[in-house]
Amino acid sequence: MTNAAIGSEQPADESPLVRSARAAAFRLLMANPERLRHSAAVAARAHSLADAVPDDQRDLLVAAAWLHDVGYAEALRDTGFHPVDGARFLRSTRWESRVCDLVAHHSGSRFVALLRGLESQLAEFDWAQDAVSDALTIADQTVGPNGRPLSLEDRMQDMLDRHGPDSPNARAHPQRRAYFRAAFERVCSRLADSGSGSVQGDAVRV
Repeated sequence: MTNAAIGSEQPADESPLVRSARAAAFRLLMANPERLRHSAAVAARAHSLADAVPDDQRDLLVAAAWLHDVGYAEALRDTGFHPVDGARFLRSTRWESRVCDLVAHHSGSRFVALLRGLESQLAEFDWAQDAVSDALTIADQTVGPNGRPLSLEDRMQDMLDRHGPDSPNARAHPQRRAYFRAAFERVCSRLADSGSGSVQGDAVRV
């Protein structure tokens, strides 16, 4: 498998923040190519949703998308909860706090943390519901394993199928589902307001 096959090509106008995030994701996840392909596709998806966030936060969105799953790296494993493990590593290596916060709280992690007894660890990082956190959630929740594009509903079903009905993810699903659907609607509304995107079926089209 080559780097190009999983999205390592660097746009000429890529910011230093995004370039650093891309490099960190490759370094930490290269031993997990499926997770790396997912992260690359989420970053590409986040870039396509950039009109849903303020101009000065677009690089933050794409950087967080590249880094959102670095906590799966075996070397970073501590709590076993990848949002916390990834965010703690990024904080320890002096990434800006907003990147760490987004990684810690991506995709409704607070609902799962509560069931796993990890709410105090997650509370080390600030939660904000805003345009960037919404866009990161929808980028992640419309890309499946191996970087496959999925609708939001199919992505949620895939999660249930993979993790099983007794998993914390499944038990948190009623709360996460409501959050995902609301975030999806907010992203769609922001894209429509920007004049650069539209919604067709259950997928954001840009």
